[in-house]
Amino acid sequence: MICHVRHLGTVDYVECYQSMVDFSLSALDATPDELWCLEHPPVYTVGLNGNSEHLLNVGDIPVVQTDRGGQVTYHGPGQLVVYCLLNMHCKDYGVRGLVQRLEKAIIDQLDDYGVPATQKAGAPGVYVQGRKIAALGIRVKRGRTWHGIALNVNMDLSPYNGINPCGYRGLEITQLGDIVPGKSVSEVATDLLPRLASCLELGQPIRAGEATPENRYLAQL
Repeated sequence: MICHVRHLGTVDYVECYQSMVDFSLSALDATPDELWCLEHPPVYTVGLNGNSEHLLNVGDIPVVQTDRGGQVTYHGPGQLVVYCLLNMHCKDYGVRGLVQRLEKAIIDQLDDYGVPATQKAGAPGVYVQGRKIAALGIRVKRGRTWHGIALNVNMDLSPYNGINPCGYRGLEITQLGDIVPGKSVSEVATDLLPRLASCLELGQPIRAGEATPENRYLAQL
């Protein structure tokens, strides 16, 4: 069993979202699981439970409705995004287990950096001293998942002031660079991706090549 890992650089959110859907809904039982590692240009995304009252002052940052769970969040340069395109028919831990394993992988990685982090009951994500450092959202359809995690590494946090992050008024946001300076997104990705693959029982993570007939939707990225 293997897991394909794709490092996509900086990718427009809408284009990437459509590629995730295309991949997931065309995948075969034998299609390997994939982890897509990337950053997005500034964008607010609103989940299925999203409420416009949590959009406070978005300015000229685009707002995109999407099909993940949860409320509103922000993506931007300096944030590590990992999308998890998985075949849940082959997993024995279910969607709740998936969320818990994603959180654990991030918590364990932060612990390696000397940053104590925790989960919070009823509020998916990872927190450091009550401040949110990582968000997650998942969509499941026909036994396939898309969307994933967003870990704040070294970014401009001010756009979070334009929303109630994840639907929580007054929720404070933090990032790794404010606690452990000097870590780049690529360095954190190198550390976190093998841990994610292990926690999710995905097998050996292998860096995938260019677009092939099976992943032709990636050509636009």
